[in-house]
Amino acid sequence: MENYVIEMLNITKEFPGIIANDNITLQLRKGEIHALLGENGAGKSTLMSVLFGLYQPEHGEIKKNGQVVNIKNPNDANALGIGMVHQHFKLVEVFTVLENIILGVEPHRHGFLNKDAARKKIVELSEQYQLKVDPDALIEKISVGQQQRVEILKMLYRDNDILIFDEPTAVLTPQEIDELMEIMRDFAKEGKSILFISHKLNEILSVANRCTVLRKGKYIGTVDVKNTDKEKLSKMMVGRDVNFNIDKEVSKPKEVVLSVNHLTVNAQTGTKKAASDVSFNVRRGEILCIAGIEGNGQSEVVSAITGLTKAHGGTILLNNQDITHEKIRNRSIAGLSHIPEDRHKYGLVLDFTLENNFILQRYWQPRFNKHGFLSAKNIRSYAEELIEKYDVRSGRGPLSMSRSMSGGNQQKAIIARELEKEYDLLISAQPTRGLDVGAIEYVHKQIVAARDKGKAVLLMSLELDEVMSLSDRVIVMYEGEIVGEFDPSKISVEELGLYMSGAKKQARKEEVHED
Repeated sequence: MENYVIEMLNITKEFPGIIANDNITLQLRKGEIHALLGENGAGKSTLMSVLFGLYQPEHGEIKKNGQVVNIKNPNDANALGIGMVHQHFKLVEVFTVLENIILGVEPHRHGFLNKDAARKKIVELSEQYQLKVDPDALIEKISVGQQQRVEILKMLYRDNDILIFDEPTAVLTPQEIDELMEIMRDFAKEGKSILFISHKLNEILSVANRCTVLRKGKYIGTVDVKNTDKEKLSKMMVGRDVNFNIDKEVSKPKEVVLSVNHLTVNAQTGTKKAASDVSFNVRRGEILCIAGIEGNGQSEVVSAITGLTKAHGGTILLNNQDITHEKIRNRSIAGLSHIPEDRHKYGLVLDFTLENNFILQRYWQPRFNKHGFLSAKNIRSYAEELIEKYDVRSGRGPLSMSRSMSGGNQQKAIIARELEKEYDLLISAQPTRGLDVGAIEYVHKQIVAARDKGKAVLLMSLELDEVMSLSDRVIVMYEGEIVGEFDPSKISVEELGLYMSGAKKQARKEEVHED
């Protein structure tokens, strides 16, 4: 009989209106990287939250090294050597890196907090595992990739040997993803055991030893990764064949919808410009992608166009209307739809119901508002239409609290809202972040369909495969400036990467081409 370091046997976890985990068994070997794969809302995060003590199962038991254990809360999990990096980090933004790492296990000497001992251990761990991060930096001042390193150091500081990573690469750059994969391999070589939730099949195939697949809360099977491929895994996950190629005709761009001229955006901290003298057009019937390594100004450009950030120079024209300093509602009414990069901060009101989130930008329209009063009947029927059309899964349908939904279904809700309103320009920032392959296929089809209906699409993506296959034109940003413009069918990923890293730069065009 094989010995397992962790066994989750016949786990059932229910929420109002939904069985999130239906009699699931998962077994983890010592020193292995075990991937957990499934559609958005399949129950992956719920199962790991049961293991970490955030939820209590209705049925089933958990064993560690063959002994039944009772995990009532995360402190119990930590005592058993189980640590978790959550999809949405559990960090206190106004605390330093060091303060976050020791929070809850603060070292004391004679009744006084002993930060020196903690600092020494943290520095040693960061050097040992190449997790370079400043212990005195405030969380709110460091990048998302560095915040994830803090979460990993929290587990190492607590001497955890069973490590749960919930969608760890969803917010990382390609370079940071490669670094994380190497860190995980090093952990496994040391004998640590890893449970790795991911939607990204290439990552699973490159780093995992085995993969367990869930679908709609049920266990589908466990496979050895070396004996499978993307097509088999995706079919297990969604129950059908998935088309990994984006089918689209050659674009036939028409008049300019968005014209950005000499745009400058200040950085949030310091005196450096986040974006400087950026100019480009987006035409009706095309998908223009802004590509670049995270932190090179593309997010600030998108934020300035959508009104989330102030433009400090230049002009932004939408359908020849100057919207440079317009309020966000006026930009929306003028024909701008926006799928934001941060779905929690800018995409949803998490404590609103799903149906109320669907009408956030339309609640004053006659369909939803009669003489100053919201029409509950029309709002409900509209929400049901969108839930059906975009396959948004939740426990209570239109009445579900947005906070309670899985990250992928939150994303689908935003996409449904933005694509169903009247718009001429779709700004789509990281639209498939955190989505499973089936949902990615669907979102890509929707974006191409928007283009083919004559909409202008501005895409911002860190996924190079998405950049190359979805875009009609690509502009690359490096250190706040546009360093090149390309036809993705005429450039390789490798050459594009040289421009993204600053190793190459095109000669600067003097002006944006007009009609």
